[in-house]
Amino acid sequence: MARRSKPVASPTTEVAEIKDLLDNFLAKLNDDDLREKVRSLIPAFHRLRDLGSSLIPRSVAASALDRIEHYLRAYPKTLIDGDELLVVSGIGEWARRVRELRVQYGWWIYSGVTISEIAEAEPEMIDDLRVMLGSDPLKVRPDQYVLVREEQDRDAAHRWNVLNGIRREKTGVKAKLLKYLRKNVGQIVTGEELRYLAGERKEWARRTRELRTEDGWPVYTKMQGRPEIPVGAYLLDEDKQAEPHDRKIEDDVRVEVLKRDHFRCTCCDWDRTQLAQDDPRKYLEIHHLEEHARGGSNEAVNLITLCNVHHDAVHRGDLKRADGKWVKV
Repeated sequence: MARRSKPVASPTTEVAEIKDLLDNFLAKLNDDDLREKVRSLIPAFHRLRDLGSSLIPRSVAASALDRIEHYLRAYPKTLIDGDELLVVSGIGEWARRVRELRVQYGWWIYSGVTISEIAEAEPEMIDDLRVMLGSDPLKVRPDQYVLVREEQDRDAAHRWNVLNGIRREKTGVKAKLLKYLRKNVGQIVTGEELRYLAGERKEWARRTRELRTEDGWPVYTKMQGRPEIPVGAYLLDEDKQAEPHDRKIEDDVRVEVLKRDHFRCTCCDWDRTQLAQDDPRKYLEIHHLEEHARGGSNEAVNLITLCNVHHDAVHRGDLKRADGKWVKV
């Protein structure tokens, strides 16, 4: 059984004893027996691990998992090297504990791999990622980690259970991503979830973007005018695919229209701060003033923001635009 790290009573005394052990190792350096040199270094190695894992008192965090959680929570939205987690955890299997914190305990811990893949597929997120990380997200190392959300996600364990079932299905990456998002309509999911769902294949971020920009599914990120969604997270707002003509509206145009209309329905002034369980208004949509089928453009001047209720009313013929206002027909 692997040796567990032990709490250190006195760091000063521990450092002095480690120095003695290293001096002993130095005396062995000229020995021709490689194994003897290796064996003489083991005690110092163990004592260093004890020292590192004692930097966080056992009274604060008793287990390796607790110490990793404590350390990440002490430095949220900060790039943390894997070696730092190795030191404070005192175990070689620290990466498995990071996964447990994600899957079982619902902490949004992103790896450097996931961050860089999001940045490549969603370039409009790069500035926000850079602000959060304090460095270029395209240059983050695979062995770096960041706690992107300070609150624990209580529903994460259930989602990961659903995710594992879909992950084993014999379908393509995009089909798996869509099925998972449709299982979690209205729920924010993490990039780490989607990356794992895709079998950790790099294409997951690009395929998720395609669901929004090419296939017309309302998969939102923070950059689509949804500030409540953390950077690097995704949300399928409704289990409804947009009409083919609406799928041609570019992301930057959608955001321009939403900003111009102050993220409110131009008919009833509803916005997402008024979201209520018994209110049928759930999200905002972009409407063509001149129908696309009749030659209307996808430029901002021909687009306007409506809530889902009044957008449906317009298409039923119950509302029309007259003199810059919406009136009942």
